Amino acid sequence: MKLFLRCIFLVFIISCGHEPSVEQVQTGHFFFGQPQGTPETNNLIERSIYALSSNDDRKMADWVCYRLNVETVDGKVKTSRRWKVDPLLLDHETLEPSDYKDASAVLKVDRGHQAPLASFKGTAHWKETNYLSNVTPQKSNLNQGPWRILEERVRVLVRKVQVVWVMTGPLFERTMPILPHADEPHQVPSGYWKIICVQDHNDLSDLKVTAFIFEQETSRKSAVLNHQVSVDEIEKRSGLNFMHELPIEFEQQIEAQKNIAWAALHF
Repeated sequence: MKLFLRCIFLVFIISCGHEPSVEQVQTGHFFFGQPQGTPETNNLIERSIYALSSNDDRKMADWVCYRLNVETVDGKVKTSRRWKVDPLLLDHETLEPSDYKDASAVLKVDRGHQAPLASFKGTAHWKETNYLSNVTPQKSNLNQGPWRILEERVRVLVRKVQVVWVMTGPLFERTMPILPHADEPHQVPSGYWKIICVQDHNDLSDLKVTAFIFEQETSRKSAVLNHQVSVDEIEKRSGLNFMHELPIEFEQQIEAQKNIAWAALHF
C-alpha cells in the first residue's frame, strides 16, 4: 500500500482599504498551494525539510518544494553524500544507489539534489536530501555550473529577506539516454525548472516571484539570468499548476511576469 503523507497549510486572505493583503500561515513547504497536475499514482511525501511528489514510472520527483530560513542555511553541521533509497517508497517505485553505477563516466551526470544538501546545514535532517527520491541524473556542467550558482544565490537571498520558498523539478520533453546499469524502468530528465518566491510583508503586492528553466546540455559557464522565464512558461512545459491558492487576478499577474529587475538584483 502506498504511503501518502498529507501536507497541511493554511492561507488567510484579508481585505484592507484599496490594497489587498494576505497573511500566510505556513506550516509546510508550499507557497500558496501544493503544485497540482501530477498523476494520481504519485506518492506525496512531506518531510521536515521538504515535500515532494514521486513519480512511479519515471522514478523521479515531479516536483520538490521547500522553505528556507537563516537558521536552515547557516548551520555548521558536517554533511556528506551517502545515497539511500527513500524508506517511504516501495522497491518498484524508486531507484537505488547501484542504478547510478558508471552514470558519471557514461552520461557525464551527477546525482543532482533537487532540495540542495548545502541549504540544510542548519538542521539534523540534512541526510534526507540524499534519498534518491530527491535526486536525479543531472549533467555535471549544469549541476556544478549555473544550477549550483543559483542555489548559492538563493541562500544569499535568504540571509537578506529571512524566508524564501522554492519549487523545483525536472522536465521530460524529449527522450534521453537512460542510466547504463539501472535495472528499473525510468526516465532521465531533459531539463529542469526552479521557482523562487518571497513574501516580504502581508500585502499581495509585496510578493516577489521569479523562475528559471535549464536544459540538461546547459554550459557550465552559462549566466543564470539567461535562463529566466515566467511561471506560466514552466506551467505550460511541465503540466503543473502553481500558487493556485492566490486570488485568480493576482495569480495570473504574478505567473505572467518575469520580475526581471528584482531577479537581476539577486541572481
